[in-house]
Amino acid sequence: MSSIQAITNQVLELEKLLNSSRARLDLIEHNSNASIQWQQNTEENADIFFLIMMANTIFLMQGGFAFLEAGSVRSKNTTNILIKNLLDAFISGISYWMVGYAFGFGDGNAFIGYSGFALSGVEGSSYAYWFFQYVFAATAATIVSGAVAERCDFVAYLVYSSCITGFIYPVLTHWAWSSDGWLAVGFTDGPIEITYSDFAGSGIVHCAGGVAAFLAAAVMGPRIGRFDKETGNPVDIKGHSVPFAALGGFILLFGFLAFNGSSQGAISSAGDGVAVATAVKNTVLGGTGGAFLTLTLNRLKWIGDSTWSFLTTLNGCLAGMVAVCASCNQITTYGAFIIGIIGGVMYMITTWTVLKLKVDDPLDATAVHFGGGVWGVIACALFSTEFGVLYHWDKRSALQLAWQLAGLSAIITWTATLSFIMFYTLKKVSLLRVSFEFEMKGLDIPKHGEPAYPLESYGHGWGETGDALGSMVEKLRNKSPTINTKTSGSPEVDSLNKLNSSVSTINTMVQNGSTETVPEKQEQTKI
Repeated sequence: MSSIQAITNQVLELEKLLNSSRARLDLIEHNSNASIQWQQNTEENADIFFLIMMANTIFLMQGGFAFLEAGSVRSKNTTNILIKNLLDAFISGISYWMVGYAFGFGDGNAFIGYSGFALSGVEGSSYAYWFFQYVFAATAATIVSGAVAERCDFVAYLVYSSCITGFIYPVLTHWAWSSDGWLAVGFTDGPIEITYSDFAGSGIVHCAGGVAAFLAAAVMGPRIGRFDKETGNPVDIKGHSVPFAALGGFILLFGFLAFNGSSQGAISSAGDGVAVATAVKNTVLGGTGGAFLTLTLNRLKWIGDSTWSFLTTLNGCLAGMVAVCASCNQITTYGAFIIGIIGGVMYMITTWTVLKLKVDDPLDATAVHFGGGVWGVIACALFSTEFGVLYHWDKRSALQLAWQLAGLSAIITWTATLSFIMFYTLKKVSLLRVSFEFEMKGLDIPKHGEPAYPLESYGHGWGETGDALGSMVEKLRNKSPTINTKTSGSPEVDSLNKLNSSVSTINTMVQNGSTETVPEKQEQTKI
């Protein structure tokens, strides 16, 4: 009996140990699941933070474009170009929110997406990806504004900015960057799989933007006086502020580091950090090559104007950075430098070609983005360490080059066709270009009522050189004793009477210390 009791006790002890082990296993499993969930949440949050912070930096490029374009136009059109760059962000926000993101990254077929309109069904972490893609779309639209500066009607700007960010550009991103797109899917040849490679958008963003900019400028026609009527030679029209252009350029160079580095799309997985660092490093080297090349070539009298040109060097640097966009994550340091150098050459060649075609592009947007973008797509198939022709020289590299050229042709054809239809239609309905008078006098006052540099804001009334009001009062005082107002009946005498009245008004204001201004409707008299 005692032996049975002993066995029973042992069974109970074993059962307790088993239950305790089960509890411990459940706790370990729970902790393991919690740890995995915590790790997944941490990685997701890290990726979201990475995309948002990088997108914020890219968004700053809108300010870079604004300053670069403002400095490159005449002072009478400064407010006009600034408001266009400002509204690019918000028009893009509306169009990309309503339809653009759905066309680009919604579920669909090989050509276009057709779900997620107005972000329907998009939630959570996908908001960060939407914001990231939105700033890319806004960048593509902003490229065009520089090419049509100083003569584009505001209505035309609203139309083309909406169409580019809402349809033309999103369809291209669906082709190349969505899982369904025909360029991204590519094709197979036995064991070889070929897909279009454009890491940060040399073709999708910059080439497309450059094509749209060229078509806009070509259909719109050059600015008044840009080309000599008799010889057809280009006449240089200087921008009003090199420092503004320089500030914008430096902001763009800063933004480009985020533009290319962030295209990895994540930071939490193994290898992400290295890919981002590689892209940033190669972006610097690409810009360096482009800047060095254009600086040197412009110094040569049979190519440039024999000067160390800042603006030419800046554009060459931007073209070099554009050129490495497609391959900045998969090329060596010297490869990036060579790509940037050839990107500078492409910029110089494209600039010369555009002028020969009598197309007026005040910002050289076509040369920077189309010239650099075309070369960038091709260079990816040549310099990539994964499949580049210069490294492998095999069937795989040849097929990749062919697919890159096919993608480039499709991008150019799609963008050129739709851009021409859009701009030509606007021209036919007289909505593309401002009137002759507005273009001659400037767009700031008649279109916006806000001159960037109002005359009344200069001078302080103490008679120093450059004090417009003080000089005017002094001249009128000197002339007033000679005015004879006794005779009337002729236009000359009536004009003198009006001038004398103006002198009396200003004299009274000066004597009384009045700060009031002369009524705006008072007529100015010419003697």
